[in-house]
Amino acid sequence: MTPPAPASVKTRPAGTGTGPGGALARLGPGGGAALRGLAGLAALVAVLEVLPHTGLVSADYLPPASETGRTLWHLLAEGAFWTALGDTLTGWGLGLAIAVVGGVVAGVAIGSVPVLRAATASTIEFLRPIPSVALIPVAVLLYGTDLRSVLLLVVYASFWQVLVQVLAGIHDVDPVAEDTARSYLLGGWGRMRYVMWPTALPYVMTGVRLASTVALVLAITAELVIGAPGLGREIAVAQTSGAVPRVYALVLVTGLLGVAVNLLARAVERRALHWHPSARREG
Repeated sequence: MTPPAPASVKTRPAGTGTGPGGALARLGPGGGAALRGLAGLAALVAVLEVLPHTGLVSADYLPPASETGRTLWHLLAEGAFWTALGDTLTGWGLGLAIAVVGGVVAGVAIGSVPVLRAATASTIEFLRPIPSVALIPVAVLLYGTDLRSVLLLVVYASFWQVLVQVLAGIHDVDPVAEDTARSYLLGGWGRMRYVMWPTALPYVMTGVRLASTVALVLAITAELVIGAPGLGREIAVAQTSGAVPRVYALVLVTGLLGVAVNLLARAVERRALHWHPSARREG
């Protein structure tokens, strides 16, 4: 008598169930990372809410997250807040634009001429490490608390981020490609357009991304220290008046602004480098 055939067992591929693992698998790597990030953020908010109530930290110095949230909500209804935000974005945007244009032009001019690059190398290495905040007294003496003081600090800090990257990109141009362009009788503009610029553009976009963050930090620092109009001055005024929840709400706004600037810079970088192999690998 032959034994009965074993009953077939239906199996479900891993990660396709209804549990948490299956849900994360359906969302994909990006969705899973986003959910984990949101979970970490929720845990941080919970800690900030509970910690002041435990007595480990005084609520006078660290208000509960709910109180900070309410203060932020009321802050969004104030016209003065939006004016300060506009002032900060103006200083950041103008300073970044000036730094990017100046850094690209100077980097291409210096990097394309070996003699000029050798002559300016020591000067660049001397000026680049100088902290921008050390120029605050100079900015105040020259322009007071005007927008120009903010621009001086923002441009100085951001310019070097772009210049160094452009110089690295020009230096990375393949000599064989350059010789080939010369053999095809391409002029200076043709070599720049078809040989140098495609090689240097990834470096340029890296410099712009770094400079965008540095520009925001220096804009808020200048407003905080000098007293120029903007979110930094609003933080200083709230701190002086003892409005602790308002201080935390404004700090939260600056943090969100930094995240937005970084996301915007990365989006521009991906769009500008859509043809580059690194962008295709990320996609």
